[in-house]
Amino acid sequence: MPVNKTRWAIALLVLLSILPSVFGLYFYLEGSEQKCFLEELPKETLVTGDYTAEEWNEEHKRFIVNKDIVLEVIVELMPVGERVYSHKLATSGRFQFTSADAGQHAICLFTSTAGWFSSTKLKMTLDLQIRDMLDEASEVPEGSLGEMAQRVRDLNQKVGEIRREQWYLREHEKHFRDKSESTNSHTVTWTIVQLVVLGLTCAAQLRSLRKFFETKKLV
Repeated sequence: MPVNKTRWAIALLVLLSILPSVFGLYFYLEGSEQKCFLEELPKETLVTGDYTAEEWNEEHKRFIVNKDIVLEVIVELMPVGERVYSHKLATSGRFQFTSADAGQHAICLFTSTAGWFSSTKLKMTLDLQIRDMLDEASEVPEGSLGEMAQRVRDLNQKVGEIRREQWYLREHEKHFRDKSESTNSHTVTWTIVQLVVLGLTCAAQLRSLRKFFETKKLV
């Protein structure tokens, strides 16, 4: 039974090594519209975006490349809104940025040449690749490694990605635990303060009531 589980685990790792760590999508931008995507990124993670922008041509009734279009990409660390990366782009090419801190990042794309009332319609094709800086530094040209060595390198990269994800989850859990403990501590402190104030109020009321009875000579 353990042998079968080990074989399944190895097969799963091999399958993961075959799958690319790139995901692609396409979307539309109209006028000055801005589209943002949220990505959870560990610290010191390199994000590479390959993109192409095509403008709708009414004469040809299809999307074509217009080199006069100027795009802009802005990356911010959420929810603080700290700007990580900002750059103007041509109609096609690549942009890269590195996450300085772990957390949720908003990747926003828009055209900077369209006005508020512009009817420009763009079709954006975007491929994002997320990888560790160490993987990028150790990158070697394809073909220089044998098939087995290439497979081992891919497996090591996948293991590294899993470890980075586990590290990020531990950091996120630690932050949540510290915040919960701080909230509980503040709650306990506030409860104690309320009890003290209530006790002082009761003592003052009893003292005032006793003086009232003494004045009326009821005690």
